[in-house]
Amino acid sequence: MNTYIKGTFSKSIYENNTGYYIGIFRVVDTNDEKLANYIGRTITFTGYFHELNNHDTYMFYGKLVNHPKYGEQFQVDNYERVKPEEKDSIIEFLTSGLFPGIGEKKAKAIVDTLGADTLKTILENPSNLILIPGITEKNINVLHDKLKEYEASYETIMYLSDLGFSTRDSMLIYNTYKGKTKSIIEENIYKLIDDIYDMYFKKIDNIALENNVSKDDPNRIKAAIIYIMNEVSNTFGHSYYYRDEINTYLPRVLGIEISDLDKYLTELEKDIKIVIKEDKYYLREMYEAECLIVKRFRMLNNNKSLTDKKIDSTIKEIESFLEITYNDEQREAISKSYKNDFLIITGGPGTGKTTIMRGIIELYRMMNKLNYEKLSEKIALLAPTGRAAKRMTEATLVRASTIHRFLKWQKESNTFQVNEYNKSKVEFIILDETSMVDTYLMASLLKGISANCKIVLVGDDHQLPSVGPGNVLHDLIDSKMLDVVELTELYRQGNDSNIINLAYDIRNSSINKDIFNVTDDLTFIECNDSEVIPNISEICNTYLDLNYHDFQILAPMYKGLNGIDTINQSIKEIFNPKNKRKNSKDIGGETLQEGDKVIQLTNMPDDNVYNGDIGLINRIVSNPRSEIYLDFDGNIVKYTPSNFNNFRLAYAISIHKSQGSEFDIVVIPIVKGYHKMLYQKLIYTAVTRAKKKLYLIGDYKALDFASKNINTDIRRTTIKDYLIDGIN
Repeated sequence: MNTYIKGTFSKSIYENNTGYYIGIFRVVDTNDEKLANYIGRTITFTGYFHELNNHDTYMFYGKLVNHPKYGEQFQVDNYERVKPEEKDSIIEFLTSGLFPGIGEKKAKAIVDTLGADTLKTILENPSNLILIPGITEKNINVLHDKLKEYEASYETIMYLSDLGFSTRDSMLIYNTYKGKTKSIIEENIYKLIDDIYDMYFKKIDNIALENNVSKDDPNRIKAAIIYIMNEVSNTFGHSYYYRDEINTYLPRVLGIEISDLDKYLTELEKDIKIVIKEDKYYLREMYEAECLIVKRFRMLNNNKSLTDKKIDSTIKEIESFLEITYNDEQREAISKSYKNDFLIITGGPGTGKTTIMRGIIELYRMMNKLNYEKLSEKIALLAPTGRAAKRMTEATLVRASTIHRFLKWQKESNTFQVNEYNKSKVEFIILDETSMVDTYLMASLLKGISANCKIVLVGDDHQLPSVGPGNVLHDLIDSKMLDVVELTELYRQGNDSNIINLAYDIRNSSINKDIFNVTDDLTFIECNDSEVIPNISEICNTYLDLNYHDFQILAPMYKGLNGIDTINQSIKEIFNPKNKRKNSKDIGGETLQEGDKVIQLTNMPDDNVYNGDIGLINRIVSNPRSEIYLDFDGNIVKYTPSNFNNFRLAYAISIHKSQGSEFDIVVIPIVKGYHKMLYQKLIYTAVTRAKKKLYLIGDYKALDFASKNINTDIRRTTIKDYLIDGIN
């Protein structure tokens, strides 16, 4: 039996235009013992609704959940409005305000005349109301039209449910289209993919085919083309595609051959969904994003640079204040960051990219005669991940933020509240770890700030490119059309650091084997595949007392003999062996125990936890309901089964997840079994995560192969071409 609560809607705490509500509900009845103590009281509820009002009685079906921050809530899966049956209830309903002009006197007269079938009679034979004294033609029209509208919404939701949509999806669809829902779906069900977030091609296509939409329906073919272009983009990082690629994938998606592809591509271009430039096919959003990036950065780069004799002397003051001496490259970067409206600062590990950020901030503050409070209004320090933002804050003593937090990302709709229609007022942006920023996110950032906002991009374009499509930082630098300061002089760790030397050897595709096992900071342990984890275990045993943030194993892939999953299950027994006194829980094939090291996999901004944050399991509670409490540097966050998949074991993590972080001690297994994951940027990124000591374990030939393999991460983009040749 479905769990329900019956009662009335009291008030809304939060609602958005997709129909998602958080509100207060007064309970009068329930069929669940756990909820019985709420009868006569209120409970917080969440869910998707097309409309709620204070005058109706509702049945909410769902389950009681425990929100990590807000406590017990009723999560509504579906609901229904309880139609009033008794005469007094019908009178109360008619006088609720839903029907303007109907007061208690008129309502009583209507019900006395029509009885228990009042509502049915109004819908089917409204002319019967003429017999009732005091009822005007206007009253009759209002009663009939409003009641019909009231009923129509439910008919639409039932229609959507019959098609195969979930209650949540039905609410989203109805709240988007209202009375036009049925006609839009009958005309082109694939339109939902364009108009509603979280409506994906496969979901809509399955429902369409089950409801007799033909496989060669033109709307289906065009939706499949857009789907393919998105998939290729997200898988390979490309900005554009070739006709033959689309033609190859299309039969696999549609299940039929298409002979007139060009016809559909032309229609999509006319519909402004794709852009065709010679033999290149772009999604419209991608083409516009690349154009925006090129136009904005070119415009800022071409703005006249400031000249001020005080800049050099102020930098000297900053050096004295911070008790630091910048080299010539660093002084140039700091100076140009103030003189120019646009600047890229790049360099490999140890060149002081992070170190000079505080100098850039201080120069801007002092030259503009700002106190620190005013400075925070003028400047924004941004990074793509929470860990990178935290490192930025620690280095500069100025609060940094993730790009998503700065742009006020809305998870439910996947939109930003800070956008081209609601811009931030900051005047200066410093963006760190820019290599991680994809084309779409960079364009969203530019939309959210004024056209004249100063921008400094900081990053190492030899690291892994963004997870999302594009190769922004690399393209900007490689174009040689923008102002770039490249830091080459080693600042961190010094010239005697073999970790740094190895990183540059990897960049140059030429590793000197003699570099290993000479200094204390770099060790290579050669062994066969079956000996990798025993060697990792031996190393771990020497670092049991180290803070969990300072020691990290990095690997390229999750599965296999030396994959992340296998390493985690082995190594956890060293750092946190099974203990009957500690509670444990099996989640997603992993056994987790109190004290285990874990990594956050998604952004949870309400709890100040972000993708890539590493913490410890503080407490596991099994009764009366499952709860896991994670400790992120003193920030205790509660998780319930609904978000247990937001974290996993982190004794070993992926190299991609480590980007933006640094660790004192890093261990990297490297074996031929990693196959396609052995390429230069991946290994370079892994090596540059180590600050003090690096262990490489496995096959030297695999490392050498990876350093020379530069072809696997080539992305087709046109930002560089547009900067050089202009936009056609």
